[in-house]
Amino acid sequence: MPRWEPDARQRLVSAALHLFSEQGYDATTVSEITQRAGLTKSTFFRHFPDKREVLAAGQETLSRLLTEGIAAAPEGATPLTAVAAGLERAAEAMTPFNRELGPRLSAVIATSAELRERDQLKHVGLAASMADALRARGVPDPAATLAAEMGMLAFKDAFAAWVRPDNEQELAALARAGLDRLQGALPELG
Repeated sequence: MPRWEPDARQRLVSAALHLFSEQGYDATTVSEITQRAGLTKSTFFRHFPDKREVLAAGQETLSRLLTEGIAAAPEGATPLTAVAAGLERAAEAMTPFNRELGPRLSAVIATSAELRERDQLKHVGLAASMADALRARGVPDPAATLAAEMGMLAFKDAFAAWVRPDNEQELAALARAGLDRLQGALPELG
């Protein structure tokens, strides 16, 4: 096996998700993942501390993109306009690879309480990063927290719609529409 292969991280994620789907998360070993990916165990552990973290691949990048987008929003932008900028920045980075593996990832997570809990923690972490970016812009709480949570709801719904086979819309447009729907529902809360 070569010492270095391009796209090793993507290959490991793809192999892991396929194996998790075929034989279950608990029954899949790191050795099987690396064999399927055509890589070594040491390569796996350079990218991930354990097989659970394969399912959170890209979380740091997504967090960075969301917060960079919020930080780059025009001065004087409302909290939700800044969140929309973060969602757009993150959506632009999503590739066909993300779209292809999205449904498989959701299906694998649905099979395990441990994985569902890990997924919820991922969303909490992303929302916290967005709220911190809003606070850095001078948005006080609870507005920063609420806007960040709305952003995460919009992104989650948009991603689920984006990966559907019949969808023809871009992720950024879906996220913006979702955020607009949530904002429009606020007066209904009383």
